[in-house]
Amino acid sequence: MQQNRDWTRRDLLLSIEKKYQEEWEEARLFEVDPSPDPECSKYFMTFPYPYMNGLLHLGHAFSFSKTEFSVGYHRLKGKRVLMPFGFHVTGMPIAACAQKLRNEMDTFGNPPVFPEPEAVEKDVVSDADKVTSGKFSGKKGKKAGQKPQWEIMKDMGIAPERISLFADTATWLNEFPPQAIEDLQLFGAKVDFRRSFITTEQNPFYDSFIKWQFRHLRAGNLLEFGKRPTIYSPSSGQPCQDHDRASGEGVGIQEYVLIKLEVQSPSEQSCFKSHACVAGRRVFFLAATLRPETMYGQTNCWVLPSGEYSAYELDEESIIITTERAATNLAWQHVIRHHDQTPPKLFTIMGEQLIGLPLSSPHSPYPTIYALPMFTISMYKGTGIVTSVPSDAPDDYQALIDLKKKPDYREKLGIKDEWIMPFEVVPIIDIPGFGNQAAVTLCEQMKIQSQKDQERLAEAKATVYLKGFNDGVMITNNEWKGVKVKDAKPQIRKLMLEQGVAIQYFEPEKEVVSRLGDTCVVATVDQWFLKYGAQSPEWQAKVKDHIENTLETYLPGTKRGFVETADWLGDWACSRTFGLGTSLPFEGAEGYLIDSLSDSTIYMAYYTVAHYLQSGARYNGLHPQKDGSHLNLDGRKPSPFGIKPEQMTHDVWNYIFLGEPSLETLDSDLDKDLLQRMRNEFLFWYPMDLRCSGKDLIQNHLTMSLYNHAAVFPEHHWPRSFFCNGHVLVDGCKMSKSQGNFMTLRNVIKDYSADATRLALADAGDGLDDANFVLTVVNAQILKLTKELEWMKETLTNKELRTGGKNFFDQVFENQINKVISDADRQYSAMMFREAVQNCWYGLQNLRDEHRVSVDRLLHRDLAKRFVEVQALLVSPIAPHWAEHVWKELLGNTTSIHTAAWPTLSAPVHPTLQLQADYLTNTIHTFRAQIAKQVKKTKVNPQHGVIFVVTGYQDWQVRCIAFLAQVVAEVGEIPKDLSKRVAEDPVLKTDMKRVMAFLAFMKELLPQIKGNLTANLACCPGKRTADGPAELSNSTIGADHSGNHLCQRPHHP
Repeated sequence: MQQNRDWTRRDLLLSIEKKYQEEWEEARLFEVDPSPDPECSKYFMTFPYPYMNGLLHLGHAFSFSKTEFSVGYHRLKGKRVLMPFGFHVTGMPIAACAQKLRNEMDTFGNPPVFPEPEAVEKDVVSDADKVTSGKFSGKKGKKAGQKPQWEIMKDMGIAPERISLFADTATWLNEFPPQAIEDLQLFGAKVDFRRSFITTEQNPFYDSFIKWQFRHLRAGNLLEFGKRPTIYSPSSGQPCQDHDRASGEGVGIQEYVLIKLEVQSPSEQSCFKSHACVAGRRVFFLAATLRPETMYGQTNCWVLPSGEYSAYELDEESIIITTERAATNLAWQHVIRHHDQTPPKLFTIMGEQLIGLPLSSPHSPYPTIYALPMFTISMYKGTGIVTSVPSDAPDDYQALIDLKKKPDYREKLGIKDEWIMPFEVVPIIDIPGFGNQAAVTLCEQMKIQSQKDQERLAEAKATVYLKGFNDGVMITNNEWKGVKVKDAKPQIRKLMLEQGVAIQYFEPEKEVVSRLGDTCVVATVDQWFLKYGAQSPEWQAKVKDHIENTLETYLPGTKRGFVETADWLGDWACSRTFGLGTSLPFEGAEGYLIDSLSDSTIYMAYYTVAHYLQSGARYNGLHPQKDGSHLNLDGRKPSPFGIKPEQMTHDVWNYIFLGEPSLETLDSDLDKDLLQRMRNEFLFWYPMDLRCSGKDLIQNHLTMSLYNHAAVFPEHHWPRSFFCNGHVLVDGCKMSKSQGNFMTLRNVIKDYSADATRLALADAGDGLDDANFVLTVVNAQILKLTKELEWMKETLTNKELRTGGKNFFDQVFENQINKVISDADRQYSAMMFREAVQNCWYGLQNLRDEHRVSVDRLLHRDLAKRFVEVQALLVSPIAPHWAEHVWKELLGNTTSIHTAAWPTLSAPVHPTLQLQADYLTNTIHTFRAQIAKQVKKTKVNPQHGVIFVVTGYQDWQVRCIAFLAQVVAEVGEIPKDLSKRVAEDPVLKTDMKRVMAFLAFMKELLPQIKGNLTANLACCPGKRTADGPAELSNSTIGADHSGNHLCQRPHHP
């Protein structure tokens, strides 16, 4: 924020917030227990517990605000609302950070003295490598090394003398959860902190709960042990799933088939003569492909001239040429010798040296093909070597044509004609609409002239690949002729693997970096995995049915995301050997910890009984204490009900959550009444009614939550709704410490106040697209909140406000308030908080301001109070402190606004009343314009005016209304053939032009009057009503104040 400013208004808001936060804490306003009333409606909502390796930031606050706003709304609607909040510490991040600190102190001292940072070279592949006389050059760039963990801790505000303490993971667990609770309270969160906890075996109660869950998964045959490819961190020696990653969250595994292209007479090739290891061995290029069925159309292979390739031992008799990155993945997949480590290179060779090598390729119709240059190959994807199938790959076709048509270009690259000219496109697949050379057809149709036309080539590639897979038919002269591509593909893949001419290969879809800073590979390792997806078809079917037919997702894109994830989510490596967590609870699983995404799928059920076990942040009923004595987040202090962790046996958890065994047969020394209370608490709150989260968790946590609920609980206890939002930007930019726009929650509250922040968060957006937190908006809210308080105080104490009967403008304003209430109800229930804040904050105040103009700023006393009450209630879910202040200090209520009810309508919303007001407003604007024009022309102020008011519709108009009402009643809407229907009416067709013009006017009004023509258009604008305006003030019209006046006279049509 800018310096040297007057912070009086912000400080006023902060003081108000502090006052009411203390009041709410003292009253334990948000500690909610089940209602004894069987008719009581409940609402249980949660937010994914944040990972506690730092302070809460604006990104947390944005997603959490959706839950927070919803809590306030449903409380106003009379429901018993529970929102708990836990803290996640499972997994690698905290352990990795602590390990980094230990390493830094061991290496550089305590405090560490780091050497000057050096840039690390990294290849940057250019799409347009320079070519000069057969020489090829790439580009190299530099990237900065990783920032030391010690410096990161300093940036987090940790005092230098305390940083060394964080080399112990326990310090993280004790430091950040209490600070998060403080920040949530500063935010005004309506959280029941009795139910707060941390995860892992550090909390024996939660540890027992997770073990209970995994015993059920094992019993349901949904958990297995075996070798599976998984994204793996070599440094930590274990799988690296989403929450274990510093970058690459959401990145999955890509499977390729590596085609073994054998170099002919390798010892005789000039590029290999200096390498003695080649003698007597076979040498293979490994070419990565996703389309093994197209190998019957190979004409050559491509290499990157400036790419660096290496040779490795495949086995004692064979050498492979590939990239170092691919070889490392292959080693971890036990494909090549010296696996489980970085395999030793036999030699390194540049791509330009490989050009022209003769190759034998399996299934190619040509006995010899050659390695040729392609400049768009990525060395960070596949193996850096690509097969060429020009019949069905637009990139291959265009690169081949470029070389064939340009002899000077071939000469420049040093390419001999015999390497390229004899090779023609080989048809292998027929695609309806594109023929048997689809790549050729698309390139010609799209007028692609060069391999540099990457945008159109990518479009053509997507079309050919999709159509080829779905509709293509093999036309090769072998056993695959006539077989659909989608059927032939897996069979050909299997055949090539069995023949030994191809290798199965996996790699991360994109770069993944672990919390320890190493680049991850795909490794085939022994592990415990959950059998999500097709491996458990009944389980998958249950989840998909719930998603498609029961789960409320609010946004169509969210629904699609869940359906897609349920389709592709498969085996999930759920075990770790490094980090924090809960140990797998079965024999043979010793040393394995449950990963951070797998111990966070059904913990919402734990919230329902957590306060019986540990009392979270309200231990012994204490309010926050400086010495932390009110905290029992780890459950290590004696339970408030005397429960010991070892008493929470598998059967006890079964009884609480599943009702089996019965209380009578349950073998437990716990008090039966206490067990019954815990069971009743769970039954009251479950299922979870709403969970709010960022959209990135659809692909893992949220879908896994559905799977695990389906595995453990009966269907009526599965989640009812998920709301997902996009990420939040700050002034249109991604939050980043390097950009200086990273905002912790406590700092943004300190700078702008909680309520201004909450209003700006609501205004930022609600959809799946990224929202925008605008600093000018949050800053403007400070002024708006405080000035509105000033106006309300002044108005409510104004003794000159009108009393008695209400005039037309009062009726209009009262109707507008009712409509705002009605619209806000719909918006809040649909999780459309931006629309809600536009409606009941900005919109309602704008209506108030317009009304003040209509009544010469002299409001009716009852309406003024009504406005203030409604404004406070409607905005209280979003700006609770400000609303509480208005509710108590200005309106004189003695109870909290959080115990108040949603405002009721003073009367049903009258659609045509607003239409009348709009018509009158437009007429006033016309009067003003006419008066101004007259004054400008004559230099004389008009002294008298007459308004003619229609007392009723003419007969032909009444007939039009009746006709339109009948048509709408028949078809449910105004039909497209309305003019044809009018032409068939014997009376209306006689004056088509005038009738159609009037019907067009009525058509525009139809949405505003809810389609009720006969009932509502009786009071349509354009005619005088019994309760219409009898008198307009001169100031409203804009007339001179020197005594002139307006009068109304009836006009009979």
